[in-house]
Amino acid sequence: MVLELAILNVVTGLESEFEAAFSQARRLISAMPGFVSLELGRNTGVSNRYVLLVKWRSVEDHREGFRRSPEYAEWSRLLHHFYEPFPTVEYYREV
Repeated sequence: MVLELAILNVVTGLESEFEAAFSQARRLISAMPGFVSLELGRNTGVSNRYVLLVKWRSVEDHREGFRRSPEYAEWSRLLHHFYEPFPTVEYYREV
C-alpha cells in the first residue's frame, strides 16, 4: 500500500469552483483499479491550499493505471486549470 500526497495551491478566489469540480472528479479516481481511499483537506490558515491524500495498492496503480487512462484525461480537464503552481506528487509507504 502506498500513500500519494499532493499539495494543491488553487488560484485565489476559485476555491468554491475547485471544490465543486473536485466532487465530480472524485468518482473518476475512486473507480480505478488499485484505488483504496481518498481525502481532500483544506488548509486552516491558507484558504486556497489543499492537501490530497490518495491510498493506492501500488505506485504503478497510480502512474501506469490512472495516469494513462481516459479517466485521467477527464480528471485533468476538470481540475488542472485551478492549480498555480502545478502540484508535485510524492509517494510514501508505511513503515
